[in-house]
Amino acid sequence: MTPAFKSRIEGALSQRAQQGLSRRTQVIFSGNQTELECDGKRYINFSANDYLGLANDQSLVRAWQQGLSLYGCGSGASPMVTGFSPAHSNLEAALCDWLGFERAILFGSGFAANQAMLFSLLEKGDFLYQDKLNHASLQEAGHLSSATMKRWKHNDTRHLDTLLDAKGCSLVVTEGVFSMDGDLAPLANIAQVAKQKNAWLAIDDAHGIGVLGEEGRGSCDLAAIKPELLVVTFGKAFGLSGAAILCDQSTGDYLAQFARHHVYSTAIPPAQAFALTHAIEMIRTQRWRREKLDELQQTYALLLKNEAGYVDTSTPIKPWIIGDAQRTMAVSEHCRQQGLWLTAIRPPTVLQGTSRLRITLTANHNTEQLKVLARSLLQAMGESK
Repeated sequence: MTPAFKSRIEGALSQRAQQGLSRRTQVIFSGNQTELECDGKRYINFSANDYLGLANDQSLVRAWQQGLSLYGCGSGASPMVTGFSPAHSNLEAALCDWLGFERAILFGSGFAANQAMLFSLLEKGDFLYQDKLNHASLQEAGHLSSATMKRWKHNDTRHLDTLLDAKGCSLVVTEGVFSMDGDLAPLANIAQVAKQKNAWLAIDDAHGIGVLGEEGRGSCDLAAIKPELLVVTFGKAFGLSGAAILCDQSTGDYLAQFARHHVYSTAIPPAQAFALTHAIEMIRTQRWRREKLDELQQTYALLLKNEAGYVDTSTPIKPWIIGDAQRTMAVSEHCRQQGLWLTAIRPPTVLQGTSRLRITLTANHNTEQLKVLARSLLQAMGESK
């Protein structure tokens, strides 16, 4: 008889394969650039989250190398032991100065930051309110926390208002920019509802920070609000990795004491923190990167706005909705044969019937590459009918 775990694993893998939803990793060279290589072939890369084109910028590379020379490789310990260096302290100070908060608590990933935020702040009897399309890290943490979680219809502040109870400790959580649809949350309205019901507001701005707002301050700056908690991640516009929670002094002190993902994890390498501080300066001062993105978005709209599948967004995330998972895979494969790397997004990442290509633009793309994308995409759509 097959052992229980093995039977469960093989059954789940078989079911996913039959549904056409299996995923696999591939060895990618230059996956952080506009042209990548896989299996000896080169592709124009429209799948990376390196929105500002910093991931392979030589100035940032040199900053990391300088950090390595100053601090060595790893941090050696958790922040509460010996892992908190001047580089970490300087990064926290730079984040606070840029984004207007009193404290910044660093984490190894956005997933860890989101989970730490909800696990450490919420207790039994509290209420958590989440947008239905929030990231898996937030949804999972909500389900596992001691709080009562309620979800409101995507970007529907009226529904949030009907759900939100003014009693007790209530936390409202939304993303600033939603990663699969590229749309913005109505943050000003959400903040107003939360304030009226005496609830705290937390924003995960992984896909807005660096791209939106003055000096790239993100979705909250664009909406002219300041939440109690702001999560920013460094794996997208920063071109690096890691994350931080921005908050007031006392909340930061609390998180430093009770956020287990922070207390019991080895701190990010100090060289990485050194490079991140340099990335902040680049984001703040190199406005041309956001201007280039705006130009590319306008070109993308001119080329494709009248075609089925096009979705208008004000962010570099351009979902191309196809619907059927198998057809989405076919279109993705056809584009790949034409030298384009477009990732097919299928359930359970998105809802049934909304499979799509998640097209992302970066400041390093050019107009000619967008024209190639438009031609190949429309040809693939026609041949997949």
